[in-house]
Amino acid sequence: MKAVTKHAAMDDDNDRLPVTVMNFYTSCSKEWPSLGIVQVVYVLIIFMAGVVLGLTGSAHLMQYLTHDELFQQPHPLVRDSCRPGLGSGDCQGLESLIRPPSRQVHNMSDDELLWRASMVPMKEECPFERKPKVAFMFLTKGSLPLLPLWEEFFRRHRKELYSIYVHTPPGYELDVSVTSPFYDRQIPSQEVEWGAINMVDGERRLLANALLDFSNERFVLLSESCIPVYDFARVYDYLINSEHSFVQSYDDPSGNGRGRYRWGMRPDIKLSQWRKGSQWFEINRRVAIKIVSDTKYLSIFRMHCKPPCYPDEHYVPTYLNMFSGSLNSNRSLTWVDWSKGGPHPAKYEGVNITENFISLIRNNGTNCVYNNKLTSVCYLFARKFAPSALEPLLNLTSSLMRF
Repeated sequence: MKAVTKHAAMDDDNDRLPVTVMNFYTSCSKEWPSLGIVQVVYVLIIFMAGVVLGLTGSAHLMQYLTHDELFQQPHPLVRDSCRPGLGSGDCQGLESLIRPPSRQVHNMSDDELLWRASMVPMKEECPFERKPKVAFMFLTKGSLPLLPLWEEFFRRHRKELYSIYVHTPPGYELDVSVTSPFYDRQIPSQEVEWGAINMVDGERRLLANALLDFSNERFVLLSESCIPVYDFARVYDYLINSEHSFVQSYDDPSGNGRGRYRWGMRPDIKLSQWRKGSQWFEINRRVAIKIVSDTKYLSIFRMHCKPPCYPDEHYVPTYLNMFSGSLNSNRSLTWVDWSKGGPHPAKYEGVNITENFISLIRNNGTNCVYNNKLTSVCYLFARKFAPSALEPLLNLTSSLMRF
């Protein structure tokens, strides 16, 4: 009986559940009409409030934005600075990136300048017409005593074909007329000393400033005692059409060559890689970028190459031998007379300057390789010439040099 009673109780509970659920739905259905009206009214109130707030916000926004700003907004990174009414200098176009600096003055440190100059576009094709230029870089002790000769050299030729850069002692101001091609061509400079590593710093400073002009393709390092021995057109064609750079780089087994090598440079620079050569070089843009981008090997020279090791005679020749030997002709384009011996070459005064003398520099009986062919034109420049040589040289410009 107890079991029956228990099952009966369970059945009673099961019978009650549907009644309870049914009562719930019944009660909800009875209250729905009044609850639905309240919800609809509540939703309408919220909707109307949103509409009012939206209209009010739009009215305030229209006070600050024009129609063009609302419906014709340019991309802020591309077009915003190029809208009509703004100066062309405010528009960051391609020309602003490739245009060479109008003046050589800037406030960049050497590290900043070298970093900027080492930037290289990876795309070989230019999206603009690029006329290659020759950069003439003068590393001087001060004045340019042969300046009138160089002005005559450049005079009849378009500035689109060349650039000039002058490195002088700090504080020195080159005194030239505004019509001179040398006007406003001094770069920010620092002290350089003969035989010291800061001489190489000066060379790299010139290269870095010249590399800021994307059109510069060839780079010639000259001193205040250098002269051209051919006219501009001949020099330009020779350099622009060359497949190689012109850096004298050779293995000198004597004490003035290998004898200057420092064993502390190992293992990064080996004796078998050590080279010597003339300071006065001519290089292409690819090699110039490599030189200004180097930090590691210049630091080794800065630490170990001190007199009687002379960095200006070893750094560039050694560096090119290690990394760009196939791009180099292993000869200099600047004629120098070392026949008298000693640490400095012969210097020529005004009494030495004759038409025959310049002709002998041009045709000195030697042949060299140019674009894998033999040629008798081996030198485009010469040094060292004293200030007294200026007048006799100017007398030869129209006849022999054909400036």
